[in-house]
Amino acid sequence: MTVARLTFKEMCAKFDVTARTLRYYEYIELLNPEKEGRTRFYGPREVARTTLILRGRRFGFSLEEIRQWLLIYEQEGTGPQLEYWIKLADRQMIELEKQRDDLEATINDLRTLRAGTVDSLNKKTSA
Repeated sequence: MTVARLTFKEMCAKFDVTARTLRYYEYIELLNPEKEGRTRFYGPREVARTTLILRGRRFGFSLEEIRQWLLIYEQEGTGPQLEYWIKLADRQMIELEKQRDDLEATINDLRTLRAGTVDSLNKKTSA
């Protein structure tokens, strides 16, 4: 099953991104839509790349890291691309786990401070 070409507006709707985002991805050469006059069309390759770009952003990768990852596929093929992906994923998991730990510590501090404030308020109102 082949994916039909999508217009600029259809791409924005399909991926729930702004026109500015798509134009920026094109500007930094992450996407290369077909152009007929001023109209852009996005084929299966661009749809797949957009899926990967947005997934990478969700995982916290920079656009430059994503660009390099996509470039490896074009220049060296799937094997080297997957090896690079594993390195990126390993590094990002460590960073996300650190962020989670920091967030849990912050939540616990806030919970403790709130409980102390409630106790203090209860002591004042019962006195």
